[in-house]
Amino acid sequence: MSAQALPLWLDIGVSLLVLVGAVIAFLGSLGLLRLKSYFERVHAPAIIATMACWCVMHATLLYFSMTGEGLALHALLIALFVAVTVPVTSVFLMRAALFRARRMGEPVPANLSRSANDDVREP
Repeated sequence: MSAQALPLWLDIGVSLLVLVGAVIAFLGSLGLLRLKSYFERVHAPAIIATMACWCVMHATLLYFSMTGEGLALHALLIALFVAVTVPVTSVFLMRAALFRARRMGEPVPANLSRSANDDVREP
């Protein structure tokens, strides 16, 4: 397979998308270092991983689709899988950590659900 010369706009576009994805991933890792509690730290990588993945996916889709190898749908499938699994996994991890912290008597974030407040009635 011979390497094709790509147009300058394609090289710039792909490079910018990859660079933006890398910067977003770096900011997410800084969030892991900077934030104090587990409940604060778990949010940064969940959002950032999805956003960075979508930037890299668009770069991959653009590059491989324009090099003549056909539409690169495998990249889209990977990004969709990440977009679905990362938030769900984060919710399960947060609920497990919240349950553990409550059982150990540690301070936890306030409960914001309506169903928990329905049992408490003011006279």
